[in-house]
Amino acid sequence: MLTLENDLLEDLTAELSATDTDFNQALIFPKIKNAIREVKRARNYPKHYSESAIVEDLENYYSNIRNIALYDYNMIGAEGQTSMGENGISRTFVDRDNLFAGIIPLSRC
Repeated sequence: MLTLENDLLEDLTAELSATDTDFNQALIFPKIKNAIREVKRARNYPKHYSESAIVEDLENYYSNIRNIALYDYNMIGAEGQTSMGENGISRTFVDRDNLFAGIIPLSRC
């Protein structure tokens, strides 16, 4: 799992540090770990799946995990906010659940 977390941390750090002057790597790492946990929960791995099989499968959802972590990082300070308007500028955010599109739970027999 560490490789996946490190790859995500490296990619997001490169992207965010180039555009966000206040970027703090210590704030993005928990968002990455949480995104991985949420995708694992969404996939609903059976008990017989080994940790290596789970990690291999999660690699298929790299983009989803990255986007969820980035979304959560960008929401720091705006948690629970449904809309915002200031000086004639209004912001709306994509529904977070849309970031889970394509993550299909494993079926069980």
